[in-house]
Amino acid sequence: MPSGSWRAAAVPGGVVVPGSVVKAMAVQEELRPLVDLVGPGPSAPATVAGLDVAYAEGGDLLAAAVTVLDARTLAVVDSAVSVGRPAFGYVPGLFAFRELPALLAALGRLTTLPDLLVCDGHGLAHPRRFGLACHLGVVTGLPAIGVGKTPLVGTWDPPAVERGAWSPLRDGGDVVGRVLRTRDGVKPVFVSVGHRMSLENASAQVLALSPRYRLPETTRTADRLCRDALARAGQAD
Repeated sequence: MPSGSWRAAAVPGGVVVPGSVVKAMAVQEELRPLVDLVGPGPSAPATVAGLDVAYAEGGDLLAAAVTVLDARTLAVVDSAVSVGRPAFGYVPGLFAFRELPALLAALGRLTTLPDLLVCDGHGLAHPRRFGLACHLGVVTGLPAIGVGKTPLVGTWDPPAVERGAWSPLRDGGDVVGRVLRTRDGVKPVFVSVGHRMSLENASAQVLALSPRYRLPETTRTADRLCRDALARAGQAD
């Protein structure tokens, strides 16, 4: 990757896989103060990366994919995958530790440094306010947002039915994200800040990346790539 990439911004200990649930939670608590929830982040990024992970049916194999899109045309300009084993147990709220090593390996294989990371998951909208998008943003130093298909925490009122309508996602009195309608009359997505972004900007980026479908093109392309990689890995086995 180019000089000044995420490697230069890595946080010591941020990518170490802890040996227990208690230690994993402690890592999240330690890194959480490093999250920048304001940004402003790039209002007009040139390139945007989608990140997703697919699991084999037995759960003992995963494929992590990163696709980099031209933010203007939404064409894929770079991509990479990493196939391996989950690095941590299946514990709700600690999925970042399962997926982070493989996602970072895929990021390291890119030749284009993206201006923004869009994770299939959550950022601030997390029980300890440190979801995958926060973790990836902190350890890479790159602006990051989370776009979830379903909520992990919080309550909300349904947004209006038209595209672009939103309502606040609240948890424990805090606004932790937005419930955003990306298509008229279609189920909304759950947007939250990961790192170096405002919630307003994050929502604008998700809408720009979702011109035709419910999910942003970053998520759609990364999903296809990791599923294809997992299928090839299964055939090789």
